[in-house]
Amino acid sequence: MNTTYSKIKSIILSAVITMSLGSCGDFLDRKPLDQYGETAVWSDLPMIEHFVNNIYWYIGHSFDRPMIGVFTDEALFDPGSDQGHANVLKCLITPSDYGVFDSWSRSQKMRWEHHYKYIRACNLFFDQTAQNTYANEALKNRLTGEVHFLRAYHYHNLVFLYGGAPIIEHAYQLDDDFQAPRNSFEECINFIVDDCEKAAALLPLEQAGSNYGRATKGAALALKARVRLYAASDLYNCRASWAPGYANPELVGYTDDNRTARWQAAKDAAKAVIDLGVYSLHKEIPAPGDSVARNYDEIFTLPQTKENIFSRNFTQANQYWTMNIGQQNLPAGYKGWANVSPINSLVDDFEMADGEKFSWDNPAHRANPYVNRDPRFYVDIFFDGARWRPRPDDVKAADPVGIIQTGNYEQPDGSWLGGLDALNNPVTTWNGTFTSYYLRKFQDISVDAPKELTTTPWHFIRYAEILLSYAEACIELGEYAEARTYINKIRTRAGMPDVAGSDAELRDRLRHERKIELLFEDQRFFDIRRWMIAPQVIVDAYGLDIRYKLGQTRPEYNILHVQERDWKDRFYFFPIKLDEINRNQALIQNPLY
Repeated sequence: MNTTYSKIKSIILSAVITMSLGSCGDFLDRKPLDQYGETAVWSDLPMIEHFVNNIYWYIGHSFDRPMIGVFTDEALFDPGSDQGHANVLKCLITPSDYGVFDSWSRSQKMRWEHHYKYIRACNLFFDQTAQNTYANEALKNRLTGEVHFLRAYHYHNLVFLYGGAPIIEHAYQLDDDFQAPRNSFEECINFIVDDCEKAAALLPLEQAGSNYGRATKGAALALKARVRLYAASDLYNCRASWAPGYANPELVGYTDDNRTARWQAAKDAAKAVIDLGVYSLHKEIPAPGDSVARNYDEIFTLPQTKENIFSRNFTQANQYWTMNIGQQNLPAGYKGWANVSPINSLVDDFEMADGEKFSWDNPAHRANPYVNRDPRFYVDIFFDGARWRPRPDDVKAADPVGIIQTGNYEQPDGSWLGGLDALNNPVTTWNGTFTSYYLRKFQDISVDAPKELTTTPWHFIRYAEILLSYAEACIELGEYAEARTYINKIRTRAGMPDVAGSDAELRDRLRHERKIELLFEDQRFFDIRRWMIAPQVIVDAYGLDIRYKLGQTRPEYNILHVQERDWKDRFYFFPIKLDEINRNQALIQNPLY
């Protein structure tokens, strides 16, 4: 592994330095005042807790460039700042060129070597704590449960990106054999589930106070539920039919016919989280007079709700500009960087408030496309005419109210002037939306961003995901009435009518609900792969050209091609880097690379 190689170099270098200084006498024979020795760290639980904190920090989230949703049918990244983002959507990643995933440090959660670095940290924890005894056994057990969870979390990202990977349970030493073959996909799933179960047995139901955000029993069981659901899905149960002739299908999925049992395991795992009785949807039944959209917005802006299963809160102290979601994604007319532009296919997927499918071919819809939509639309999307907070001081004169302007306005001389948030806007001049939409989700209207750092929490797992996972497993088992009940819990909270249609249509309705409810929460990247719908949805992206003709208050809308995309089946999985295969020649490459 990359990290093993780096560790060996570090150890050798340290040894050389130590020997070269050995004759310098007692003057240099001192412990550094700003560092702790290995024995001191592993004998002291508070220090060990800091070590565990570092593993938490690097499990990865999407409040940075690039947000993973720009590599799906949710949105596109600013083409003007493209650093290989578009190539990902043409499936041009290769074993020797990861493009944007190597050029941006915060995209490290997509990289093989990143996960092994922190899997090694987990293994080091287990190795060292097994050699020591501690007075505070309860704290030691809690930390052990957390590290089992963290190792499972790293492995689950690794396996669903790359397929079966080497299962490493101890930190490598210099005399170890570093040639580690890939374990089968099934072995990896079993290992992750086992770690989740060990974690659940040791962790408390809740973490309070300064411990809020640490793993709990519910987080461990919820991760198990996600892993079980993914593993039961199409991609991992087709014997690599998308890659004919691949000699090792066991590395990218199951090779037996026990799929019904896997769906049952997924259902049971999700139900175990539900039955804990700890979690509930935030304001599941809207109260009379409630704004359903405001209720939904609170899920993503309040630091804590009963819906949070595993989340990370931020403060001004542990936040910085490159992770600032206000800076990254606010419209150009608010001095945001406008990195994320939701594409038409996503925006059009938001239903009308009565459950009718939106269509540009419907004259009533086309005349007022942003009226009477699913309430989640108004939380998730900045659209032309949407109301937001006051503009920055030097822009207020042009817009004293705070209305998003992504259209273009005809001038008396026949020229066109872009609105304050249009691509050709007069505020920032160098950025803007390429689709006439911006991502509103995660933006807190009470924060004067980007002037102020946002502290919006990131939800790795929330309760809505578990309910949708349970419903999906029920559908695949033919338990349609039960599935409807749980899909409708999500829709009721969102102010939407119950799902309609036949049982045969319910799978598509579930997939629609998952796309809308979990928008930009890093689920879609995996969903389009595990359902094997990527060839149908990774197609050219479109936006809108919005024109206000002189003297008219209603604009004209025209569909605009904005990005070429091209799906290749090899990108169901990432390639293993050539550097990794050169180091560990026991590795087998993924199909079609």
